[in-house]
Amino acid sequence: MSATVTSQKNAWPDGFHFAAGHCGLKSSAPDLAVIWSPARFAAAALFTTNRLQAAPVRLSRDHLRRSGGWLRAIVVNSGNANCATGERGERAAAATAQAAAKFLGCPPAEIFVASTGVIGVPMPHERILDALPRWLQRDDGGEAAAQAILTTDTRRKIAFGAFNDGERRFHIAGMAKGSGMIHPRMATMLAFLFTDAQCTPTELHRALIPAANASFHRITVDGDTSTNDSVLLAASGMAGGLSAAGRRAFQRELEAVAQSLAVGIVRDGEGARRLVRIEVEGARNPADAELAARAIAHSPLVKTALAGADPNWGRILAAAGYSGARFQPGRAEVWFNRTRVYGDGRALPFDEAAMKRELDRDEVLVKVKLGAGRARTWMWTCDLTEGYIQINASYRT
Repeated sequence: MSATVTSQKNAWPDGFHFAAGHCGLKSSAPDLAVIWSPARFAAAALFTTNRLQAAPVRLSRDHLRRSGGWLRAIVVNSGNANCATGERGERAAAATAQAAAKFLGCPPAEIFVASTGVIGVPMPHERILDALPRWLQRDDGGEAAAQAILTTDTRRKIAFGAFNDGERRFHIAGMAKGSGMIHPRMATMLAFLFTDAQCTPTELHRALIPAANASFHRITVDGDTSTNDSVLLAASGMAGGLSAAGRRAFQRELEAVAQSLAVGIVRDGEGARRLVRIEVEGARNPADAELAARAIAHSPLVKTALAGADPNWGRILAAAGYSGARFQPGRAEVWFNRTRVYGDGRALPFDEAAMKRELDRDEVLVKVKLGAGRARTWMWTCDLTEGYIQINASYRT
C-alpha cells in the first residue's frame, strides 16, 4: 500500500497555512517552517523513546497534555536540535512557543515546537522570534515547509491521499524529514500529517498508533534512535465528520500516506543507493518475526553486502540466527527477489552474475522463511555505503 506522491498545492487539506524560509539558523538554506491555523485544530503525537530527549520534545509532549490535544500552530526549525543544551535550551523552546502564542492570541500550550539538527549546540532562538511575526501572516505552501525542515536529506518527502465518505471528499497530506540516525523506535525524523476530517484528539491518537506501527516503526537506516523525533497528526475538521465506513477509509489512507513518507526516508538514507524490503515469514509468533526482521535490517554486514550487490545469503541467515527468534536453520529458506538461494539446510545453485545484476537494482527484496510457524512481518532498510561515513564523519564540523 502506498500513497500517491504529488506536489499539487491544492492537495493540502483546508484549514492549515504553511510558512517557511531562512531565519539564520543555517548559513543559507531554508531553516524554519510554521504551520498555523486561524482556529484550533485537533492533534495527536508520538515521540522518541530515547532517554536523551530534546527540549522541544519534552515541551510539546507537555503542551499536548495541557491543551487536551488542541493546537493553533506548529513551529519547526532545522539546523539545530536544541538537545542537551541545559536550561538555556528549555528557555529557548518555551520562548518560541510563547512568542507564537502571543501573536496568535492563544495559550502557549497550543503551540507545538519541533527541532532537528546538531545536538549540543545552544539554540539562537532570537532568530526564530524575529521571524515569527512575518511567518504567522502568510502561506508559502506545504512544499516550502517540507523543504525547510530538512537536514542531511537530499530531497523533500511529501505524500498525499484522499478518500470519499458518501458524497464528501476528504484529504490527507504529510511531510517528513529524515536521512540518518534512523531506527524503528522512532528515529531522527520529523513527520507531520494533516487532514481536513473532523476528529477528536483521542480519535487521532487511536489512528496514529497503528499507522506509525505500519510505517515509521518499520524503517531503519543505521540503528541509531534519535533524540528529537516526533510524528504529529493534525485535523482541521473543515470537511466535516466521518461515518463508520469513512473512519475505516481514513485509517487506510492515513497508513498509505505514512508508509509513503517512511519509505521516502529510507530511500533517502545517508549515502544509500538502494531501498531494501526485508520480509520474514513462517515465524513461531509475531515477536519472533519482529526479532528476525529487525536483526537482518539492522545488520551492517547485510547492508554492506547489499551495497556491493553481493548475494551473501550467509549474513542474512546468521542475523536471523542471532536475533533471538526460535527456528531450525535446516528448515529455513533465504530468497533474493524471486530466487531461492538457501534451503534444505544448504546453499542452492544460482547464476552469480545474474543475481548480482538483480541486487544492483534500486529496489531489492530479501525474504526469509523460518519454517517455524505462520507469523510474518516486514521492515524497510537501505544499503550501507561509504557515503554514510563521509556524511557523518563531518556532520558537526
